[in-house]
This record gives sequence, C-alpha cells and structure tokens, in this order.
Amino acid sequence: MTLPSKAKIVEVGPRDGLQNEKETISADVKVELVDRLTDAGFVNIEAASFVSPKWVPQMATSAEVMARITRKPGVIYSVLTPNMKGFEAALAAKADEVVIFGAASEAFSQKNINCSIAESIERFREVAEAAKQNKVRLRGSISCSFGCPYQGDVSPESVADVVRRLRELGCDEIDIADTIGVGTPRKVQAVMERAAKEFPIERLSGHFHDTYGQALANIYASMEVGIAIFHSSVAGLGGCPYAKGATGNVSTEDVLYMMNGLGVDTGIDLDKVVDAGQFISQHLGRKAVSRAGNAIAAKRAG
Repeated sequence: MTLPSKAKIVEVGPRDGLQNEKETISADVKVELVDRLTDAGFVNIEAASFVSPKWVPQMATSAEVMARITRKPGVIYSVLTPNMKGFEAALAAKADEVVIFGAASEAFSQKNINCSIAESIERFREVAEAAKQNKVRLRGSISCSFGCPYQGDVSPESVADVVRRLRELGCDEIDIADTIGVGTPRKVQAVMERAAKEFPIERLSGHFHDTYGQALANIYASMEVGIAIFHSSVAGLGGCPYAKGATGNVSTEDVLYMMNGLGVDTGIDLDKVVDAGQFISQHLGRKAVSRAGNAIAAKRAG
C-alpha cells in the first residue's frame, strides 16, 4: 500500500501532556515549551485548555500562556473548550481552533459525564455554532474509539455514529482517539475505514496511546488506509489514567523518527523537538518517555 507523502503532526504535549502533572508548572515553562515547539516547525499545537481550574488546576494559567506565546503566522494554536464559558475564554485568548469531545463508548460517557453520547454532543451545539459565527476552526475528538475501560470492545459502528454527529455540528477535523491504548493495526484500519465513510479521510486524525506498545504500529496501519494527520506528545508527556504506571500519548520524537525513516514529510525538525523534550523532562525532574528522544540525546552527549 502507498503511504501518504506528507503527514501533519498535531503536538498535544502542552495541553494533553501536561494537564495530569501533579506539580504546578509555571506559565513561564509552558510558554517556553510552546515557543520551542513553534520553532521546531509544527503547524498545529494544542496549547491550552479552558476548563474549570477546580477540575484541572494545571490549566489555570491558560489565558496567560495564550497571551505570552510567540505566534507564528499559519500555525494553529488549539484549546480545549468544554462549554460556552470555555469558548468565550478561548475567543478572548485568540485561539485559532477550539476542541470539543465525545466518547464512542456509552459506558464511558455515563461514568465520566453522567449522560449519553447523544446528550454529551448535543451540549456542544452552542459552542459549535459560536465557533462558526466567529470563524474559529472547530475540531471534534472521539475518545475510547477502539476500547473502553468499562465496556471493553467498541464497534466501528459506534465510532461512525459519533463521527456523524460531530460532522453535523460542523467540525473541520475529527480525531479518532485510542484513550486506553488497546487498539491493534487491523482493528485500527477497520475503524478508520468506517469513519471515512462518514467524513473526508483527509480531515480525520489518529490519536494513539502507547499503553500496550502499539501506537507506532497503529499510526503506520492508519497511513496504509490514507490517514495523514496524527497527534503526539513531546517527550511522551501524559500518562494513561486507566492503567497504572502506563505510558499514555505516543512520543513525538518516536513518531518523527519513524516518519523520517519512511520518507514521509512532516516539515518538523526532529533535533529541535528532542531539545524541547529534554527541556521539559529536566524541568519535571524525570527522563523523557521517548526512546528516540533519549537515544538521540545520549548519542549527542557521547
């Protein structure tokens, strides 16, 4: 199968990666991380989240971070917005894209937000309409697309149903996310091919977690069926809340190393990403969860 010649990598470390950190990370460090990633050549960076600081204290500095980052023309700086209050904060912060989210698992939706999938997505209608009126890009994210910690397997049909709902809200891009990292290549291809019947494949993205060591294989399998947008996190930031001690987001350095080896153009400077990964890992006082990043850093140290 022919792989795409280009891939867009959405860097999620500053938001999805850092939000679960116990120690408070200063706005200075977050701003420097985003600026380093901008300098490395990313065209889309998930920079912040406008959720209640009561629920996610780490994101309390989001407005300050968005105000202080050095923006590069053409780069999309995305923020997570769970409701209209979040959307208004995102608009004030001049976010280029807002992200809304649902789950492909009924059990996950009920346990996490006490409502059905249909109800949860309906709650975003107001945000979606406001995004369109204000000409802000709208991205939808579907968690538990390959498996759920409560109900187990999730069918491609369930994912397709949520893709349809998000399409109807006017999403510009839709993420198919493996929240607990249980997907394997054939299952991933089946889900992606089914999702592509509901939404243009060039605007679907894969968000894979490496909990079971399958993320790179799943990215490769997705490329085989035509997906060319992927999410990753510098230094592998962000654990998996449902599997003790497990890694969460696939590391950007590992993804870039693979893409470079395949001759897939991402427009991103791997060396600068390694630097950014080492910077944030040193700040957090631990080793990066990135095999390629740590190997390249060790080789440099020689």
